[in-house]
Amino acid sequence: MLPSITSTEMEMDNENFTAEFLTTDYMPSSSFVTEDYDLEDNGICDKTWVRNFRASYEPPLYWIIFVVGGLGNLLVVWIYMSVKNRLKTMTDVYLLNLAIADLLFLCTLPFWATDATQGWVFSDAVCKGVSAIYKVNFFASMLLLTCISVDRYIAIVRVTQAHNFKSRRMFYSKLACLVVWLLSCLLSLPEFLLFRVKNNSGSSCSMVYPASNNNLTKVLVLCLQISVGFCFPLLVMVACYSVIICTLMQARNFEKHKALRVIFAVVAAFILSQLPYNGHLVVEAAEAYNTTMVECEKVKAFDVAGQVVKSLAYTHCCLNPILYAFIGVRFRKDLLNLCHCLTGLVGVNKPQVVPKRPSIMSDTDTTPALSL
Repeated sequence: MLPSITSTEMEMDNENFTAEFLTTDYMPSSSFVTEDYDLEDNGICDKTWVRNFRASYEPPLYWIIFVVGGLGNLLVVWIYMSVKNRLKTMTDVYLLNLAIADLLFLCTLPFWATDATQGWVFSDAVCKGVSAIYKVNFFASMLLLTCISVDRYIAIVRVTQAHNFKSRRMFYSKLACLVVWLLSCLLSLPEFLLFRVKNNSGSSCSMVYPASNNNLTKVLVLCLQISVGFCFPLLVMVACYSVIICTLMQARNFEKHKALRVIFAVVAAFILSQLPYNGHLVVEAAEAYNTTMVECEKVKAFDVAGQVVKSLAYTHCCLNPILYAFIGVRFRKDLLNLCHCLTGLVGVNKPQVVPKRPSIMSDTDTTPALSL
């Protein structure tokens, strides 16, 4: 004889099922291969369509991001490593570290593309390692973008102080990069500790929370990513670039409008790529704290939306080389010289001379991304 189930127990089970639907932070592995539950129909929800969508949508997009972003960031690293005395400013140091962080981040995408089609076919150690590497370089990229914004503010708004402490600024930039990497490693500890291979409706690499405080841990992890990975960088960028815009508007220079367009492009690219993803994480954190999404169709739609906005956020690593390096006059000149050297048009000891245009946005004192 089967034991009877009270209505209270059924409600508790429903809440647990919904919590299982809404996975950690939509890491590439974080869900879409979870148990099939339905809060409406005897605990069964067929999420085959969600998994099929992921298998057809994510792999080609991830490989495109991997190739395009890899080429752009490798080119940035190649320029900095090939050109003698190329690391002259704080922004140069930040851009090199940003390119390295983006490259390491991109190296995790083939694992997630494989996971989307075949499930997690790698070991538990690889699951932990790839997840931690993903999050380390995610946080490092966001914090380095914050450092670049502060450096632009110092170089353009605080010109005198920037010139007087030029030698110290290089030391501070290297120290800031060291702090960024150490902090990113610290922030990625939840991924290293909690990720493991699960075998529910197929093998998957997912974050498994302690059973005692499942929802609380999930909310804390999500809040950490939202605050450090989006809110803090956005606030710093808006504050620094607002002051920079005011400074440029007062400057008498024919190139200031071009510089302003670059600033708007940088901020717009960050907001458009990261805001939908982090908005989705906010909803997920709210659901983990106070479950309200109890219909299977809504949960499946939420899963699919998470896949779309997550991939949109990943495209930012493809835009970073364009927004923060290739626009710079000096960077483009170095790239052109290296290309000429490789094709034999210009000797290594005879670099092409490009006439310098007077600009308050000179690469020597400011960021390459604002010099046109």
